[in-house]
Amino acid sequence: MKPYIPNELPLQDLDYQELFGLVGNANAELARYDGLLQGIPNPEVMLSPLTTQEAVLSSKIEGTQATVDEVLAHEAGMIKEGEKAKDIQEILNYRHALFISREHLEDYPIKLGFICELHKILLDSVRGQDKTPGAFRKDQNWIGKAGCSIEKASFVPPSPLILDEFLEKWETYIGFDDSDFLLQTAIIHAQFELLHPFKDGNGRIGRLLIPLFLYQKKSLSQPMFYLSEYLEAHREEYYQRLKAISAEGDWNGWILFFLKAVTVQAKQNSIKVRSIMALYEGIKTQIQEITHSQYTLNTVDWLFSNPIFSGIDFIKKTQIPRPTAQRIIKLLKNENILQELRPARGQQSAILIFSQLIKITDDY
Repeated sequence: MKPYIPNELPLQDLDYQELFGLVGNANAELARYDGLLQGIPNPEVMLSPLTTQEAVLSSKIEGTQATVDEVLAHEAGMIKEGEKAKDIQEILNYRHALFISREHLEDYPIKLGFICELHKILLDSVRGQDKTPGAFRKDQNWIGKAGCSIEKASFVPPSPLILDEFLEKWETYIGFDDSDFLLQTAIIHAQFELLHPFKDGNGRIGRLLIPLFLYQKKSLSQPMFYLSEYLEAHREEYYQRLKAISAEGDWNGWILFFLKAVTVQAKQNSIKVRSIMALYEGIKTQIQEITHSQYTLNTVDWLFSNPIFSGIDFIKKTQIPRPTAQRIIKLLKNENILQELRPARGQQSAILIFSQLIKITDDY
């Protein structure tokens, strides 16, 4: 099989008549979702569970086997070693890359150098760390069954001899204003996956770019629109649609799939965000009534950022005085707002869970 030769961007032969209806629906749903985002005073805190869920699902597409609950339990000190811990570290790296991206894009646009920095974060201390983190490949790679030869590959990305040229064209296209920003997002993601510029981690970087580009285009007020839930649920079609671009030049089929994904996921994300906002306001009132504490807001923000946590971390990191923090935990356990995952033993602090929040991410 010969290496794929990418299309020049912007694309010239799209069937805009076929795409027009879905573009309108997708834009409308995304705008509704962003309207909700703009109404959240502290999205980093309130939507922290969705960020973790995105990191879990994007990594799951690549084969990691860990749940949101397990990631949070690991952070609370419950899962410390073994294969599960390795999977969790990959997910934490992905989440860290999302946070770093958000800060970077406040001042700078998406460039190839920035993408290399994200790639370094992604492969730090995990499987793939020996695959030149932060550097574009200099060798021919291919995709297929484990151990297959290039002749039997299902896809052979572009030759390294033309890779740099097409990466630079792709970077230029990011700064270009195409006919519609969602069409452009679909093309940017697919072209990156087809270029397959890294030896490992291409899928995760490509999915990370979706909210970052929408944020750069000011289509989102925060780079917090996560598509991996839909892509994981439709993984086979996701791969088939990308493959059909290289095999048949079917960009329209890919873009239609992508626009449907955005439409469905925007609705789902809106439902989750409304549920999280309602829970945040409700629990804030409830905790104030239970504790009559000046530290209500500190407590609520902690629970949303750390829905599984150790009692000692709560005391240390919220900077609430120890007796007050212990009293708050006791009252919240008595009211069943918090449950014990693991009781205190000797020097080990109790591990607590704010299950109402976990349930929102698990339910949809």
